[in-house]
Amino acid sequence: MSTSPAEPQTLGVDGLPHDDRLDRRVLLVAGVVVLGSIMSILDMTVVGVAQNTFMSTWDTTPATAAWTITGYTLALAAVIPATGWAADRFGTKRLYLTAVALFTIGSLLCAVAWSIESLIAFRVLQGLGGGMLMPLGMTILTKAAGPERIGRVMAVLGIPMLLGPILGPILGGWLIEIASWHWIFLINLPIGIGAIIYAALVLPKDTEHPSESFDLLGFALLSPGLALFLYGVSSIPEEGSFTASGVIVPVVIGAILQMAFVWHALRKDHPLIDLRLFKNLNLTVAILTLVVFAVAFFGSMLLYAQYFIGVRGETTLMAGLLLAPQGIGAMVTMPIAGALTDKKGPGWFVLSGIVLILLGMAPFTQVTPDTSYLLLCGALFVQGLGMGMTMMPVMTAALRTLQEHEVARGSTLTNITQQVAASIGTAVVSVVLTNALKENPLSSFAIGMTVDPERTAAMANQSGQPLPPDPTAVEAMVSQGLTSAADAFGHSWMVSLVLVVFALVPAFFLPRSRSEENERSHEPVLMH
Repeated sequence: MSTSPAEPQTLGVDGLPHDDRLDRRVLLVAGVVVLGSIMSILDMTVVGVAQNTFMSTWDTTPATAAWTITGYTLALAAVIPATGWAADRFGTKRLYLTAVALFTIGSLLCAVAWSIESLIAFRVLQGLGGGMLMPLGMTILTKAAGPERIGRVMAVLGIPMLLGPILGPILGGWLIEIASWHWIFLINLPIGIGAIIYAALVLPKDTEHPSESFDLLGFALLSPGLALFLYGVSSIPEEGSFTASGVIVPVVIGAILQMAFVWHALRKDHPLIDLRLFKNLNLTVAILTLVVFAVAFFGSMLLYAQYFIGVRGETTLMAGLLLAPQGIGAMVTMPIAGALTDKKGPGWFVLSGIVLILLGMAPFTQVTPDTSYLLLCGALFVQGLGMGMTMMPVMTAALRTLQEHEVARGSTLTNITQQVAASIGTAVVSVVLTNALKENPLSSFAIGMTVDPERTAAMANQSGQPLPPDPTAVEAMVSQGLTSAADAFGHSWMVSLVLVVFALVPAFFLPRSRSEENERSHEPVLMH
């Protein structure tokens, strides 16, 4: 009697056999990570809609109020580099609980802030916790699922990453309208407490590992370097020029510190960020794709809500709802692309996703003050389909062929790359839009009349150029200005579209099959 040979089993990082399906254990761990990610990512976007509220509450300038966003971003940049080492040294569960607790405490303090200065300080505290959540979450999920299922768990993690910029303005606008600005921070308390209890029960106990010494010099070079660089980049819209001293000085100093870190890291046995990971061709190509794509895509994300509010006169809540088709499209393709990426490699999916994003972005390059919402929502849905096929497969390609001890450092490297690229993209598109609006002064005037007519009229009267007494003449000025403003937005989307085209170049070199992916890795995949 012959017996058929047993099918080979895939082993996880715990040494136990599992199949390719996401089992209950992995789904429970994914739930923990998604909760933390939702808090971190929503808080990066929800504060954006509260800027005017902060200015009126504390009678402060737009530049000062913007530090509630900038301070959070800089704290993220400062803490992310140390996350990989800390995860190896203290364990992912302990560090994750600490990060969620720090973020939750920071949220409570933000809600009781008594001045704009105290709010900025507490936002920095929030950022220190929030900065660890995404790279830690990626590390936890990658280790829990094993290499054969990274695409699927990354698809789960990608849901809050892609929906955050859409849901953040909706949630923020709704909470401010029905309650007060305090609630955009208080909403984090039940989520944070629930996440701490959930993580304590679900995450596996940390195992002791021999700890490497902390790369203090690397930290002293990289964290301030990243923070200074991002500060300079984020100052571009306010300064209005790439060559202003407020931009050039921090960018140059930050770049020098980062170059010094590269020199240091390549000579140290255990650097803060292991740049030798770039010997892995899959990771290198994926990181290049991520950089170009993030610059293009996150820059364009800045424009949608501004167009709907400033040119079309919608409320913040309505603008967020109009962006919902984008999130729906991403939710359709993300789990499919995640599962198929595990089986076939990321190459074809990322290329197809970028093409869909280009098709979805094209109608926005031709917008007018009365472009059909049906057309725009359909275009956003197509974009969403492309988003779901692009972002997480790229991150999967970056991490899947790393060995277990490299995963924490690899996820840290990926998150640093995404943060820097997204900041650059946002700054570039902001400057393009600002300069395009300046070409016709009526553009900014018309947007002001759409968003806040009383304040805009008062400012016009104070400037010595009062509005015409004839309402018809004012209406004609607004109509002409909105047409020019729509052209400025279309020009800005055209710049984003061209940048997305460039992302096709590195994406072309992503592996298009699992066998090609394994052959190109400098080390074997994460399997026992």
